Amino acid sequence: MVGLGSISTPMYTTSPLPSKPNPRNNFPGKLSHPLLGFHKVHSLSLSTNFSPQKNKLTETHFTLKASSVGTADYTEEPATKVKFRTSLIVPDCSTSLSLLGTGYREKVFAIIGVKVYAAGLYVNPSILSKLDAWKGRSAAQIQDDMPLFKSFFEDPMEKSLQIVLVRHVDGKTFWDALDEAISPRIKAPTPVDESALSTFRGIFQGRPLNKGTSIFLTWPHPSKMLVAVSSDGLPTSTDATIESPNVGSALFDVFFGDAPVSPSLKTSVANGLATILK
Repeated sequence: MVGLGSISTPMYTTSPLPSKPNPRNNFPGKLSHPLLGFHKVHSLSLSTNFSPQKNKLTETHFTLKASSVGTADYTEEPATKVKFRTSLIVPDCSTSLSLLGTGYREKVFAIIGVKVYAAGLYVNPSILSKLDAWKGRSAAQIQDDMPLFKSFFEDPMEKSLQIVLVRHVDGKTFWDALDEAISPRIKAPTPVDESALSTFRGIFQGRPLNKGTSIFLTWPHPSKMLVAVSSDGLPTSTDATIESPNVGSALFDVFFGDAPVSPSLKTSVANGLATILK
């Protein structure tokens, strides 16, 4: 969980044209990277030029792919064994988002690390076409490139972080840890920020968060964040809307800034981006 105790720092393929595309996942094929690939594909959701006479593709596209671990519709976070859908639609967002990377958060008691939650970052695939300036960077270079993550966050394309608890936590403890991580990142809170934090706090106060509970933090736009909590599967509605650019960017920085609370998540996302941007 965010801020709970100390932090333990822990192709190319050609796919057949699908006869019936899945509206939640139009990314067929097998991949070399567990989460994504840089592929030439037949896809009804992406534009390609296909020549029936020569049976070949003439354009290359960025596509997010399903994991080779588990089924075609899920990928497994290795440390916690939590399975994440490879694509999904979150409440109040009409666009299908695709999984870019996964990781976990660990709390340390003395010298023993205890995993608290797994997390997966989903993005609108269209955002990837706007990162050409970082083509050819290695995963290590991307991971340390804060301008890239800043550009990634500020792009007005949907992004969503799914947190899945792997142990029971009460809502107040979860919020206190989250607030402890967010507040120092907002140097001079405005009344808008204070109101947003109060709304955010209200979602978790007095609410038990049992093992398996999912918390979705979705940015449809950099100035707006949607929060949805579900104890059983995907949420069907948004619990609260946070309209504070400072709170939204501070929370994104908690996970993808210089000192991320889940180093494994940021590393996985950097690896995915490096694979795509080759």
